Amino acid sequence: MSLGVRKVGVPGVAQPSKICEDVLCPFHGHLKVRGTFIEGSLIKMRGTRFGTVQRTYTYYNKKYKRYERRRSKIHVRVPDCLEVREGDRVIIGETRPLAKSVSFVVLGKR
Repeated sequence: MSLGVRKVGVPGVAQPSKICEDVLCPFHGHLKVRGTFIEGSLIKMRGTRFGTVQRTYTYYNKKYKRYERRRSKIHVRVPDCLEVREGDRVIIGETRPLAKSVSFVVLGKR
């Protein structure tokens, strides 16, 4: 079922050393990555294949003419071939909807 190792097309993302038989893996399966690419930190693992990434960004407040820090949480799928833990800085890419609230997949560590 594996297609071999594919290039995802994102500069700075290295190919994983492990091989997995996951269909929903962008490197070894049939999952296509398109759309936005975001960098954030993996704050929580939900089970073995899903996790939560927190992204921090700045927002300009016109009234006070200042920047404020904001953060958002994004639910992601973590392939078996990547060795990431909670607290790691990761790069995620947008995919088709994989579950009700999951439309991103982890591509690698930063």
